[in-house]
Amino acid sequence: MKKRLVAIAFVLILAATLISPALAQEYYFQVEKETVHVYWNSDGTSSLDYTWVINNQASGHAVEYVDVGMPNGNFSLSGSSADVNGVTVSLSEGDYTGSGSGFAIVLGGQSIPPGQRGTVHVYVGRVERVLYPSTEDETHASAVFVPSFFGSQYLTGATDFTMTFHLPPGVQPEEPRWYAAPSGFPAEPQTGFDNEGRIIYTWHNPAANGWSEYQFGASFPTTYVPADAVVTAPAFDFGGLIAAVIGNLSTVLCCGFFAFMFVGMPIISAVQTQRRKLKYLPPKISIEGHGIKRGLTAVEAAILMEQPLDKVMTMMLFGVIKKGAAQVVTRDPLELSFAKEQPPELHQYERDFLKAFGETKAPARRDLLQGMTITLVRSVSDKMKGFSRKESVEYYKAIMEKAWTQVEADGTPEVKSQKFDENLEW
Repeated sequence: MKKRLVAIAFVLILAATLISPALAQEYYFQVEKETVHVYWNSDGTSSLDYTWVINNQASGHAVEYVDVGMPNGNFSLSGSSADVNGVTVSLSEGDYTGSGSGFAIVLGGQSIPPGQRGTVHVYVGRVERVLYPSTEDETHASAVFVPSFFGSQYLTGATDFTMTFHLPPGVQPEEPRWYAAPSGFPAEPQTGFDNEGRIIYTWHNPAANGWSEYQFGASFPTTYVPADAVVTAPAFDFGGLIAAVIGNLSTVLCCGFFAFMFVGMPIISAVQTQRRKLKYLPPKISIEGHGIKRGLTAVEAAILMEQPLDKVMTMMLFGVIKKGAAQVVTRDPLELSFAKEQPPELHQYERDFLKAFGETKAPARRDLLQGMTITLVRSVSDKMKGFSRKESVEYYKAIMEKAWTQVEADGTPEVKSQKFDENLEW
């Protein structure tokens, strides 16, 4: 019996040494080839077409999902499709583990085993709000795109990368312009026509990689798309909103500064909406913990929910006005006057916000606001450690709707309470 037990124990130990590495495996693959087509459509939307040739390394986990980051959340999987080696597979927003907007290709029975390769293809039929005004020519729309990419820790080797822009139907050869190419790509794209007669710009780099944030861009006359397809204003009416907030003040905020910071620079704004790489929260926050993180302020909850920065800034401005720390003095550019003694209940990000607006020089003010935002994002990320982002977002969803309603509804700078409700404070 002793010998049998020793033998069984030996087998179990041996099995554990063999199985454990397999359980600890992570994705490790090479994107041998990546081909991306972006169709800028006549209705102002875009359509995306990706093809990846994935060589899964022998030491890697089977590739069961492929995350596809999206330019923004204004897309629909209706009319979209995916296949692996020509076999149709499914798409799922719920299985997406990247930060920001996106979805996952669920390979299922077409998963790519270690040591084998497969061709993964996906088509997304419609993405809205992807065009911005050109800063170089007010008659042009700016079309900027950063393709989805993978974490460098999962990749090895080089990628033969090709990006092709298909400009809207009817654009003439002398009308569009391309933007500077990413490092490693030719300074000028190859130009030509596709099978529909649309002008195409093609950038190719045979020694690119699958983890870099390559940014491509072009512009074309706005006459080829509907006027309202070009994103030219914040999602909210800042003038009316802040007029309600400051009530009896004769001057109202038209948000000239915020419009410049978050809308007026089209390339920055366009890139700002690109998927996981430039979203607020770093990828590590997607590693789910357990339970809801309670006690976040309205602004912190907005960061957690990755609300537009113009909305976050409006809530921050509302907060400092509500607490009597500042008042709006001029509408354009935005200038504030400050209380002689700052309220002790101000949060650090509100103090940083006021410090930024105490700076008279625009570049210095911009740098301070950027630094404030980065610090705030890091703070929220730290607070979320060990908590479930998914559960917390769901928890704050209804609360945020009430908070934003309060921002719209408060008609005077005087407020009845410093608390929004028992769950969310300003």
